[in-house]
Amino acid sequence: MDWLTENKIPVGDAAEAVFDWLQRNGAVVFDALAIAMEWLIEAILWLLQSPPPLLVVAILTLATYALHRRWTPTLIVGFGFLFILNQGYWEETTESLTLVLSACVVCMGVGVPIGIAAAHRPRLYAWMRPVLDLMQTLPTFVYLIPAIVFFGIGMVPGLIATVIFVVPAPIRLTHLGISATPTALVEAADAFGATPRQKLWKVELPSALPQIMAGLNQTIMLSLSMVVIAALVGADGLGVPVVRALNRVDTGLGFEAGLIIVVVAIMLDRALRWEGRK
Repeated sequence: MDWLTENKIPVGDAAEAVFDWLQRNGAVVFDALAIAMEWLIEAILWLLQSPPPLLVVAILTLATYALHRRWTPTLIVGFGFLFILNQGYWEETTESLTLVLSACVVCMGVGVPIGIAAAHRPRLYAWMRPVLDLMQTLPTFVYLIPAIVFFGIGMVPGLIATVIFVVPAPIRLTHLGISATPTALVEAADAFGATPRQKLWKVELPSALPQIMAGLNQTIMLSLSMVVIAALVGADGLGVPVVRALNRVDTGLGFEAGLIIVVVAIMLDRALRWEGRK
């Protein structure tokens, strides 16, 4: 077996060479991307933290009622936020929500168009499928290494690592929704002389909307699962007290912060669940 290990394929060396080349030649692109991500993060954070907390809670609770026209999800969101305020985790929660919302903006903005293109080009999706599998199965901690190399420490590398891990979900579900458009609807649109753009906006996207919204829900849940991991590269939020509790072996702090993450996940799921809307 020694001869096999002595002739090791240089996978790690090749990856390191690629990252070194990107770091030397792509500084302008990475700097511009970091600036755009910082602007997005700061804008969302300002919207959540500048007004009084109770005002933000009231607005988000009313927005939930406007989306669902039902009291159950509205009360879950309202009492969930009040519980967070009671526990003193408002700042950390808004920071985590900022990371989640930023990831949603980027992932849906990138994933939905790619999913539409893949649905219209089966050969493209056949090429993309192993790449998407790799992105979802590669350990998430691996994404932190190039994120730190290219973007340093802070919220931006946490956001980039989250996007890489999460973006396959909206791509796959958008592809599924567009591909599953009933043939009868497509043939009817063709019979009435619809252009490809009209067919996309008036037939395919309305038909695929439940799958696209499921992709949004998955994006939110997966982004929230990255909160603790993003804290390891300096991202603020609910992951920070969890990491602090781990370092101190503080059971109380760890359970408290973990429970807040669960409450946030439940609120987001109930607020944005497509099946509950009227």
